[in-house]
Amino acid sequence: MLAATLDSLINRSLSAPDTSGWPAGTRLVDTRIGRLRVFDTGGKGPVVLMVPDGPNVIEHHAAVIERLRPYARVVCFDLPGFGHSKPALAYGHRLQDGAGAVLAVMDELDIREAALHFSCANGLYAIAAAKAAPHRIRRLLLCQTPSMPAMRAWTQKNVPKPLQVPVVGQLLMRASRRRFASVWYGIALPDRSRFDEFLAPADHSLTHGGCFCLAGVVQGLSQARDGELDGVKTPTLLVWGERDRSHLRTSPDSLQELLPQARVERFADCGHFPDLEQPQRYAELALATLNA
Repeated sequence: MLAATLDSLINRSLSAPDTSGWPAGTRLVDTRIGRLRVFDTGGKGPVVLMVPDGPNVIEHHAAVIERLRPYARVVCFDLPGFGHSKPALAYGHRLQDGAGAVLAVMDELDIREAALHFSCANGLYAIAAAKAAPHRIRRLLLCQTPSMPAMRAWTQKNVPKPLQVPVVGQLLMRASRRRFASVWYGIALPDRSRFDEFLAPADHSLTHGGCFCLAGVVQGLSQARDGELDGVKTPTLLVWGERDRSHLRTSPDSLQELLPQARVERFADCGHFPDLEQPQRYAELALATLNA
């Protein structure tokens, strides 16, 4: 709890966001778990609810949103502790916290049901939301999300040990968040050709009051219990970028240990962000899954 409180306090002290460049349709929305930055295309049709995989922010999703919006209402929001959604004092990044954030946004925007487009560790929050409210989550559209044991192994390999220590990790991320973002894109992308394209919006966010509470997520998800996500039956698509160097030893098929119904699609030439690296191909798969 002390670490979560510290995360909230030090991120509240960051400078006010520069809203002038925010995409049209983006606003701060007060929910029961705090004030969150939300983009909403509006309109009717099926709802696709997505969150960026930090240090990505809403702006990273522009291309995939444009390809989905003719066929769906698309909502994208920064999770608490990322982008311009400041974490509340009690927000601990546990499975139930992430699921609560999803359902809070859906309630505030009067969304009865949605497909969830989440990536990597955030995908575990999506699965938790599907377990908490199975009647409201119609599809899971995941990227780079393995099983819980595989996610733990990924964390031990890729996340520096100090970030896994409460309080120490929060202070380290506060001081080094821009450096961590730069290093991460160097690992996550398949090559350097799009490095600047990904880094620029993240760095702009971080230099204008944005959050990157990676330590909080690592520590919060470490509290997850074996079997906590068992029993989810929601139809699931997992898109996997095979040139993601952080996941070279991770099997995408491991997700089927948790979600046997998951269909795995591999993008051989993509890194950690297959949905953003190939938005047209991803959108076609997502829409086909949504309409199946």
